[in-house]
Amino acid sequence: MPKSRLPLVAAIYLGSFVALLDVSIVNVALPTIQQALQTDFGGLQWVVDAYTLCLSAFMLSSGLIGDRYGRKRSWLWGVGIFVAGSLICAVTPNLTALLAGRVVQGIAGSLLIPGALSILTQAFPDPRERAGVIGGWASFAAVSLLVGPVLGGILVQTVGWQSIFLINLPLGLVTVVLGAVSISETAHPEHAHLDLVGLALSILWLGALTFGLISAGENGWSDPWTVAALVVGIAGLAIFLGFEARTPRPMLPLGLFRDVRFAVANVASFALGFTSYTSVFFFSMFLQQVQGWSPTQTGLRMAPAFIVQIVVSPWIGRLSARYGHSLLMTAGYALIGLSMLGMCWAERSTPYAMLCLLFAINGLGNSLAIPTGSAAAMSYAPRERSGMVSAVINATRQSGLAIGIALLGALMSMRATNLLAGYLGDAGVANAEAVARAAISRHDFTTDAAMGASGVHALFTVAYAGGFHAAMLTAAIGAFLTAALLIAVLTPAEARSARQAKQQA
Repeated sequence: MPKSRLPLVAAIYLGSFVALLDVSIVNVALPTIQQALQTDFGGLQWVVDAYTLCLSAFMLSSGLIGDRYGRKRSWLWGVGIFVAGSLICAVTPNLTALLAGRVVQGIAGSLLIPGALSILTQAFPDPRERAGVIGGWASFAAVSLLVGPVLGGILVQTVGWQSIFLINLPLGLVTVVLGAVSISETAHPEHAHLDLVGLALSILWLGALTFGLISAGENGWSDPWTVAALVVGIAGLAIFLGFEARTPRPMLPLGLFRDVRFAVANVASFALGFTSYTSVFFFSMFLQQVQGWSPTQTGLRMAPAFIVQIVVSPWIGRLSARYGHSLLMTAGYALIGLSMLGMCWAERSTPYAMLCLLFAINGLGNSLAIPTGSAAAMSYAPRERSGMVSAVINATRQSGLAIGIALLGALMSMRATNLLAGYLGDAGVANAEAVARAAISRHDFTTDAAMGASGVHALFTVAYAGGFHAAMLTAAIGAFLTAALLIAVLTPAEARSARQAKQQA
């Protein structure tokens, strides 16, 4: 790579680092935030989903903004807005204000993440060089996921949870300076049109579906608000797709999905968010709530997953050029599924050596699946649509994360509550279901029963582990089904495309 491009690459890598750092840092800080702001488990889900929901909902339009008004300009605005959102989160007095700051961060992140791939695609037209740079980008993203839990744990314990947002201010300033002096402006306005109706519909269906799934975990599937939100979400999705199919200049060009390779790559991207990205939330909660580790200890114990990504990701460009995208993607999802399945046997007394091995397997799966999935999707569409394609692939991934946090969180909460209610009922505790719900949702262990708060807490860890197993089993099934889809559809499609290209040459 020419030295003249090093500042550009540094700016893009650092911008993605800032955006992704908040994901891993926040996950480690969630139990502390829950105690500080006196919120329940549903509130914690919203701390994550307020960010990811805005990422996925606004990302399609953000890609079009970059294509239309300039990729450099929109990316720099994204960095500045992200810093402002971080400041709001840092000075928040309550959960509502924190969620508002997370929304601002999510909107800004929707400019940063697809903008990164789009700018790199424009700056590196050579496919092999571009694959290497994107592989390095994925490796640097893994650094943020590694640094986040460890740094977040240290900051939470020594300075306070607000510091995990304040750290974005100096990092953001450096990113803006590097980007302003190194990135060349590019735009393709003839291929971009802001679809405000589509944007509103995408926010409606994804927000309603997320609300319904989180509500299900808190109030049950039969709750009127849960049912209404799920109906609105499903109907909104249908209306959104129908509108995008008919409007002359949609923000989501459904024609791109006629290429089966692109369609499958996006299904895999959604599954990656649903399984592996979501797992960071659940791993952090399990290590702290079940095994009793501090935030710093939790970050250190999760580190093997990200260390493996850092080591392996720089080699992905060469491996992809030799073996193709689909083979590496399939192996990645199979490894992710294997790690999730192994977590179904994790308990309070499970030795760390076993968890470390599972974290490492998960990291290897991520290092194979993340960069190859992104590079594959970018290669299946015209180069002048790079902003849109990058936005689509990232939006599906963030949608998977938002829905994964909501659905798997609901499954975990309901399973843990049912288990704990059964344990308390067997122990003769009155109002066992109400006591169980208070313990799982709000960590309220007060009870009039003879066993006292300590007794309820002991049963809580067992029940919480059972809920964790339900979430991990569901995620494992999703990862294995995705690997099967890649084998059945993407691999033959890539082979056909390669044969056709050879015949045309």
